[in-house]
Parts: sequence; structure tokens; C-alpha cells
Amino acid sequence: MELRVPVDGGEVWVEHVAGPGMPVVLLHPGVGDSRVWDPVMPRLVERHRVVRYDVRGYGRSAAPTSEFSLAGDLVSVLDQLSIEQAVLVGCSLGGDTALSLALSDPGRVRALVLLCPGVSGFPLPPEPLLDAEVEALVEARDVDGLVQLGLRLFAGAGADEAAVAQLEAAMPAWFDQGEYLRPDPPVYDRLHEIQAPSVVMVGDKDRPILAAVAGAAAARIPGCEFIWLPGADHLPSLRSPDIVAETILRQAL
Repeated sequence: MELRVPVDGGEVWVEHVAGPGMPVVLLHPGVGDSRVWDPVMPRLVERHRVVRYDVRGYGRSAAPTSEFSLAGDLVSVLDQLSIEQAVLVGCSLGGDTALSLALSDPGRVRALVLLCPGVSGFPLPPEPLLDAEVEALVEARDVDGLVQLGLRLFAGAGADEAAVAQLEAAMPAWFDQGEYLRPDPPVYDRLHEIQAPSVVMVGDKDRPILAAVAGAAAARIPGCEFIWLPGADHLPSLRSPDIVAETILRQAL
């Protein structure tokens, strides 16, 4: 079932499949939208209640028109669907959102599956040339240039049709989200507080710095399992859907 769910100052597109088991909520990366989960959805809905949604400005959700936070919108979606506790599956940007909720309201998170997670507060090394390139492309509203840059950075496993579609779905947010997005508190220095059973997954074709972020997060989260994905880049659910689905199902038992 597809819904338009109200959030503070707006609404988001949501797909809600009412299955029999523990709710599983899928949080997409900043380089795509919730269609990134298409390859794993069929296996999940056989056993679980599954929710996925597009962040404001991505895919089928309208651009934001007022301030919002990613974790705040996640809570609004859970509340609107009367989900008290869920397994959170987050890729990249979605991983950071999942970690934010696991720290701010641990009781709502049954388990975490984090795919090449973003980890706010991690001391990323400066990349001034890359920052300047992105800024120039955004200033020029050069969609093709940004898609090609995104493929170069995040699609090390190949610039196929699915990867291109993901980057294209992210473009409106790259242009128009920034002035409204209110960052959630950084999580890196609090990862030792995570109580939920956790798995971190990262591909060997992801950017080395992003693989390092994933490894550092796994080392800080108590009891965290770390899974290396040969042949996967920053879109593991497209590249390694079977192991991603199996890991989610295992965490959702």
C-alpha cells in the first residue's frame, strides 16, 4: 500500500506492506531513493511488515518547504503507522538516521542493519577539490555532471541502469534540500551506547574512506557484526541483494 504520510511541515511518500512478523523499516541512501530496496523487498514481505519511504526531496516525496530533521521524520512515520519497535535497515544517509534513533530512543529499535553507513561526527579528512567540484556543479544545476560525479564516486561496481536511476532520483534533494535540513546530533562519539543487536556491511568497491567509516563504526558498536561484501559499492542492496536480505531476516527473528 502506498501512502502520503504527514510529517512536520510536509509529507513523505511511504510504502507499507503489512506482513506477519516484526516491522522492518528501510532507509535509503543520499545517492538514491527507496527503490534501492527493490531487489530485497520480495523476500522481506513474505515474513515481515515492511516500510520504506522517500526522504523529503528524494524520489516520490516533495521537496521540503520548512525545516526538518531526518530522525524527526522517521519518528513521524513510525508514529503514523503505529509502529512501536522495528528493525531499522539504513544505507549510507539512512544508516546515520537509524543510528540517531537508536541513540535517542533505544526502545524503538529492535536491531540495526547498517549498509556502508553514514556516521555523523566521524572525522572525515578534508577533500577541498571534491567539495569545489560539487559546489560548482550544484551552482550550475548541472544534473548530468552531478550524476556522472556520483557514478564515479559511488558506483564502483558499474554505472548500470539501476545505479544511474538511483543518482537521478537523488538530484532534486542535492539541489534544494540543504537550506531546510536540520542536522541531527552527531553519533560517532556515542556509538558505544548502542544497545540494539547490530550488523555493519560494506563493499570492497566502495570509496576507501567510506569503508573506513563503516569499519570504525562497527568497532565502536558493542557486539557489532561486520560483513565484507566482495564486488559491492555504495549500493549494496543492488549489488548483493541476497546477502543483504538474508542478513535483515536474521536480525529480524
